[in-house]
Amino acid sequence: MPTPINSAASATWKGDLFKGSGEVRLDTSSSGTFQTGWKARAEESGGTTTPEELIAAAHATCYGMAFSNELSGAGYTVDQLDTGAVVTFVAGEGITKIALSVTGQVGGITEDEFLRIAEAAKVGCPVSQALASVPEITLDAKLA
Repeated sequence: MPTPINSAASATWKGDLFKGSGEVRLDTSSSGTFQTGWKARAEESGGTTTPEELIAAAHATCYGMAFSNELSGAGYTVDQLDTGAVVTFVAGEGITKIALSVTGQVGGITEDEFLRIAEAAKVGCPVSQALASVPEITLDAKLA
């Protein structure tokens, strides 16, 4: 049985929701501390991070790993996968959509097989599974 791996992050928030601010720390990797605030989340993106940006990073990373694993398991050699995720947040509704995109360089694969495996990876990705309550998760997959 695989050893469970715990990953940790933490956040500090000061003030009320609309005028307050906070910071997020990636504790396990010590990769950084990021500022966050409501304005970036609900009014204008940029400047500080948001929970949705962190979810997008996690989803893009996990999906790329899952897709690579699916391709390798099917006997293909993965040269490169460039994966992106856009998480849409609507104040008062929550996360309404996630749009995954991937462009791959994979030797000896047909476009149909690439698309089939890309969709299977979306279903099997642990972060996709964790986010299954999101009303819409799309995938745009392209073979380079």
